[in-house]
Amino acid sequence: MASVALFRSVLSPFRQRLSLSQTIPLFTQTREKKRWMKSYMLLMERKKKLEGPPPPQPRSQQPNWDYHAEIVAFGQRLHENFNLDLLKTAFINPCYVTFEEARRRELKLGREDVKLNLKDNQQLFEKGSLFADTYFQDCFSNAYPNLPADGVKAFTSHITGSQVVCHVARNLAVEDLILSAEFPVPEEILQRTFFAIIGALLESSGTERASLFMRDFLITQLIGKDLFDIWPLVNPMGQLVEELKKRNIPLPESRLTKQAGASTVLPLYFVGLYSDKQLIAEGPGETVLSAEEEAARVALRKIYGYTESRRPWNYSDLTKQPVAAKALSN
Repeated sequence: MASVALFRSVLSPFRQRLSLSQTIPLFTQTREKKRWMKSYMLLMERKKKLEGPPPPQPRSQQPNWDYHAEIVAFGQRLHENFNLDLLKTAFINPCYVTFEEARRRELKLGREDVKLNLKDNQQLFEKGSLFADTYFQDCFSNAYPNLPADGVKAFTSHITGSQVVCHVARNLAVEDLILSAEFPVPEEILQRTFFAIIGALLESSGTERASLFMRDFLITQLIGKDLFDIWPLVNPMGQLVEELKKRNIPLPESRLTKQAGASTVLPLYFVGLYSDKQLIAEGPGETVLSAEEEAARVALRKIYGYTESRRPWNYSDLTKQPVAAKALSN
């Protein structure tokens, strides 16, 4: 027994060391930045400030790009049945064909290799833009019969203008598929390509699908727009007088109805327009003249049927192809 006790007393220090080694780690690993990283990052920041950000690259020059798959996916995203050959043609601009042929001449290729066997979108663009203009003019004339011809033209120009069309085209990722000589793609080329897509859809699926496409993506851009943001008038009171003369209504008379803070920096005036002793419109303004012009605009909105409280458009009626646009597409 004494030998066993002696043996245990000898092994006890080794057991304590072994238990301590199991509980306390002998070394720790730390993940820190290397010493050269700080100087490298400072150098790259200085280089970025001097040279600026890198130039943008088209999506086709980035990895994992399949042009045919992207074209097919574009039609599937829009739930439209495009003819793939027509859709590919809609994205080919004349400047791209000219640029590629010039680049091949610089490489001193043969005549057969220089010329590209590609058809540009000129024909589709002409057909799509003409169909869109005719369709929108018919739609706005039917939706707002009291709106004069200048107002209809202003609506059509606004909705087919570069600002609206390029906004829709960029959100549909049209810019990534365009074959153009310049990048970023100019707005003129982007607008042209979008109308070429409409022309391709017109030939692929007919007038009904093309009209639905324009209804969903272009006419909806009018939501929240004021009449005189789209159709600016220099002389609203003169326009109101002309409209009342056409309708054999007595000419308007302006009267100051309310005012507040006339002696302050921010005065407010309300002017009412009376015709045959009846109030037809009232508008506010910082001056009496601006309030009178605003009252004239309010009266014109009522005449043209474009007030803020107007009934929303019945978009189901827009699916019916107007006669002029239908005849034009044939």
